[in-house]
Amino acid sequence: MTESLENQIRQKQGTDGFIKCTDGPVSGLTSEQKALLNRKGNVLFNDGKIEEARRIFTTTGYSDGLTRVGDKYMERSEGIKALKQYVLAHNQNKADAVYEKLAAVVSAVLGEPQSK
Repeated sequence: MTESLENQIRQKQGTDGFIKCTDGPVSGLTSEQKALLNRKGNVLFNDGKIEEARRIFTTTGYSDGLTRVGDKYMERSEGIKALKQYVLAHNQNKADAVYEKLAAVVSAVLGEPQSK
């Protein structure tokens, strides 16, 4: 991905970009409450109730759960949804992989050669 495009995308995150990054963990939850909710989220995730699990993981800020939800979105070819989960999980490696795919799509649409 070109460096300037990557910088532009990163600058847009959390402001007026296409990814709303204001979702964050609820402050005031105790460690015990977070653990209980995360266990419930894991059960929901394992039962295939991805959206319900996502809401819980967002509430608690459980990065591993958010990353797994993002991985499910990637399996479903829902890259933008996956990117949001990776950003919320602070999983830069997975987010970068999605940025690369997005850059390839934009380059293809613009007819630009891709850089490696």
